[in-house]
Amino acid sequence: MLGVVPDPKTSPTEAPSGLRADAERNRARIVDAAGRLYATHGLGISMAAVARAAGVGKATLARHFATPQDLIDAVFVDRMETYAAVTREALEVADPWEAFVGYIWAVCRMQAEDRGFADLLTMTLPAAAQLEELRETSYLGFLELITNAKASGHLRPDFESEDLIVLLMANAGVVSAAAAEAPRAWERLVGQVLRGYASPEASTTVTMPPAPSSEELVKAMARTIAPNRL
Repeated sequence: MLGVVPDPKTSPTEAPSGLRADAERNRARIVDAAGRLYATHGLGISMAAVARAAGVGKATLARHFATPQDLIDAVFVDRMETYAAVTREALEVADPWEAFVGYIWAVCRMQAEDRGFADLLTMTLPAAAQLEELRETSYLGFLELITNAKASGHLRPDFESEDLIVLLMANAGVVSAAAAEAPRAWERLVGQVLRGYASPEASTTVTMPPAPSSEELVKAMARTIAPNRL
């Protein structure tokens, strides 16, 4: 019986996606390394640092991701899909205030768990179409959450969607400054802010997390100002 003649155009190590198996492994290593670095250090990490962490050369990195934005898009599409899912789930909660508060907690928690995502939520990436589409979907859902919470009388009538951006910027700052020494400091911030969002006329309750200790804050402040002394 005659054997099957291999197609000379197809490499025996070629994966179904069209990339060679080793190329796919390299891509996965790059995305994994970038995700870990972004989570720890934020989006300011260099492409060279990503290449070193992934154990690949700069040329290999460039073949897969020509720009930092391409890499960010690949790393965070799953997180942005989760972000959109959080909005959809909040809209399914019957109580408007509970839905609003739950959404705020969930998004701020996502920031606290990943500094890269914290950065991403406070910046725009016009060329990253998929990320921006997911962001827009989440934003429209949040507008609905605002409308519902105001209509119920629990959310202050002067609350604006831009107030969320302010909170996310503040939360990103706390996460960056205190994550190592006071990892739950962001919870105190969010609790205090949610109290401010609540309508004075409504009998709303916001669970207030404990404040970080003085020792934790002193260590966090010392680390924050130390680079400025060098």
